[in-house]
Amino acid sequence: MIAPVYAPRDPDWEARLREAFHAQGMMKTLAAEIVALQPGRVALRAPIRPETSQHHGFAHAALAFALGDNAQGFSAQGLMAPGRGVLTVEMKINLVAPASGEWLIAEAQVERPGRTITATSAEVFAVDSARGAERRRVAMMLGTMIAVDG
Repeated sequence: MIAPVYAPRDPDWEARLREAFHAQGMMKTLAAEIVALQPGRVALRAPIRPETSQHHGFAHAALAFALGDNAQGFSAQGLMAPGRGVLTVEMKINLVAPASGEWLIAEAQVERPGRTITATSAEVFAVDSARGAERRRVAMMLGTMIAVDG
């Protein structure tokens, strides 16, 4: 399926998203970074480290969830009017494979924008350079964001 192309309502949307991303303590803790920004589409990545793994050595589901949730929130944020932000009101995750490798990448997009409620989705991939930088889908997510002031 081809993703829709959206026009941002805020001419400074990209600078606003980057500033908000860099102000988040959780993303700093996870050593996450922005891979791509487009209005309504965002990709984030974070390394799989011992601090973010579970007892079998795979990336913890919380890492996949945090990246996917944040990517979806920023995909919605990119379509908000100036002075508006978003908060997550609902998030669902399906973990479909163990997450092993060097990185997790969350690719999110707006499914249906709205003035108050925005529906979003994301896929989370594990990247393993030992397999030639193979990307393997490890999670699928659906979310609902609500517009807030600020």
